This record gives sequence, C-alpha cells and structure tokens, in this order.
Amino acid sequence: MRSSTPVSVEVCAYSLFSCLAADRAGAQRVELCASPWEGGTTPSAGLVEQALQETSLEIHAMVRPRGGDFVYDETEKQTMLAEARSLIAQGAHGIVVGALKPNGDLDVEFMQEFRKIAEDRELTCHRAIDVSRDPIQVMEELISLGFNRILTSGGKNKALDGIENLAELVAAAKGRIQIMAGSGVNPMNCLDFVHIGVDAIHLSARTTRNSEMEYRRPGISMGGVAEISEFEVAYSSEEIIRAAISKIQDLFSE
Repeated sequence: MRSSTPVSVEVCAYSLFSCLAADRAGAQRVELCASPWEGGTTPSAGLVEQALQETSLEIHAMVRPRGGDFVYDETEKQTMLAEARSLIAQGAHGIVVGALKPNGDLDVEFMQEFRKIAEDRELTCHRAIDVSRDPIQVMEELISLGFNRILTSGGKNKALDGIENLAELVAAAKGRIQIMAGSGVNPMNCLDFVHIGVDAIHLSARTTRNSEMEYRRPGISMGGVAEISEFEVAYSSEEIIRAAISKIQDLFSE
C-alpha cells in the first residue's frame, strides 16, 4: 500500500530487483541509478524501461556521466543533455541532476537546459549542493529555475551529522521547494528528519546477499578495488523500506 503521509519516501535503486522491493514496500518513487560505488550515474535504458513497465512507482532517473566532482566539460554536458532527452522520451517521471562551476556556484545556465528538456516532469537537484560554496544561494537559484526538490545531507557525509544545516535549509525554503534528507537515512533515524520538517526522506535500504558463484578465483578484482567483494550482491531491502515507511505512518496517525 502506497504511503499517503505528508513526508514521502524515495528509494535509491540500482536494479529492477530493488525497484520491485520499493514498490511492494509502498515507497512513492525511486531514484534510479547505476554505479553505486561512484555515488550514482545514469542508469541504462533497459533498466529504465523495465522499472517503468514492472512497477507503479515514480521513476526519477539520475543524469550523471561519471563519479567525482560536479564540474563538467563540454563533452560531458552534451552527453548529459542527450541522456536527459532519452530518459524523458522513455517516460521517466523526473530527472535528478546537478552541476557546479569551478568556484562552487551552481551552473545555472546548464541547469536551465534540463528545465527545458524536462518540460512538465519533475527535477531534483542531487547532492552537488552539499559541496557547493553557498547552499542557500544554490537553493534560491534552483527555486528560480523551477526545480521541485533538493536531495541533501546538509553538507556532511551523513545526513544525521548535517541535521542542523538541513533544518536551516527547510526554514529558508518556506515550502517553495521540497527538501529531501539523504545519506545514511534508515528506520532508526528517519523520524529525526521528519521532526525538522523535511518533505521527503531518501534511503538505499542497502543489504547484500552472497553470490551464487561457486568457483572463486583469488587475487583478481574486476573494479581494481580489492576491498569491494566480487561475491556480494547489493540490493534494497523491502523490509528496511517498509520499516521506515511504517515509522512515518505511525507518527502521522497519532
């Protein structure tokens, strides 16, 4: 059953399996991505197609050509615009994007292009705001551009550490744009963010299962990072998502 509380729940999903889990648990939408170890990049066309066909969720797709910083050269910008056009043509309900100038300001001119491409679809600015020079200024510019939502951890690695900054952003927004708390949000702390007035929470509900691979050659890593196991499969847990939604529903039914 879909949650009908004032605070929506978004799941960061990297697979159809995770989208289906989010749908069954009652989330409102997913942020659909690829490359979890890079913080999320643009998902494949096939994954977008399947998520749209197989779930009743709002599918908001990341537009990000690589990991790392949010200053993009001209070739990257052209790629991102092409990806956004393709995602909208596929039927994505929204685009998740962000770009900065070298001085830490929002790349307003580039962000305007996404507003044109998205037309009446929703736009979310992702955590590029967390490494910007002046998040309040960035928020005001996003409002002027017609963005619908900001995903932020309050300028910290984990949203709980940035909760004071999140509260300031909520107060400054005055309902003109949705503020969504993300990074380390889980059923144990989700109400901390609800209490400061956020409009949404964003969680990956990440868990892992053991690979079905029986033969395991030692000493080789496909990503070149030995610390990341080749034999763990990560996915979003329906139980964790459901637990967070239940906490929020219980709060608003009191």
